[in-house]
Amino acid sequence: MLKLRQVIVAGAAVLMLNSAFFALNGPSADPLKKPVKLFNGKDLKGWTVHGTEKWYVDGGELICESGPDKQYGYLTTDKFYKNFDLTLKFKQEANGNSGVFFRSTVTGTKVSGWQVEVAPPNHDTGGIYESYGRNWLVQIPDEKEGFLKMGEWNTLRIRAQGDRTQTWLNGHEMVDLTDAKIGAGQGSIALQIHDGGGIKVRWKDIMLEEL
Repeated sequence: MLKLRQVIVAGAAVLMLNSAFFALNGPSADPLKKPVKLFNGKDLKGWTVHGTEKWYVDGGELICESGPDKQYGYLTTDKFYKNFDLTLKFKQEANGNSGVFFRSTVTGTKVSGWQVEVAPPNHDTGGIYESYGRNWLVQIPDEKEGFLKMGEWNTLRIRAQGDRTQTWLNGHEMVDLTDAKIGAGQGSIALQIHDGGGIKVRWKDIMLEEL
């Protein structure tokens, strides 16, 4: 009986230690560590439209589409995000250029910041471009261009923490860049419509975890 009682007491002590650990470190300890939906599937609440191009919701999906002006357009989060892990899905329905900006600000339709490219095949989807600055920082090598599924749903992941930015397309690592200028950046997440017309992209499952 004494040995059994010692086992029970020891087990209770382990449970108490585990409970204390999860209370301090578990998912419920810091609500900011939980992934949040940036797009609610119903409207553009939490976002701001820049320019005259089209942004709308259809069937629970966020659509960006070139308008008659065929100019640049941006949809920015109202909140700034510095260190984050962002995952989203996109489907290209036209052969045009788009992208996901991060740590970026928009004045009119002029953007300052960094873009993870979303483009037609063999045009560097997943690469990183600095607008109105150094231009391409990382382009995608030919052997990785086949990971894009044109006309189908693709999963893009962007992780930005300090000076380091990583991107993945459909589970394949595309970029791992360390850059002090990006590390000093501040701003929103933004989706882009490139100028020139002919763009239509669907977006969904836009989830972000702050780091």
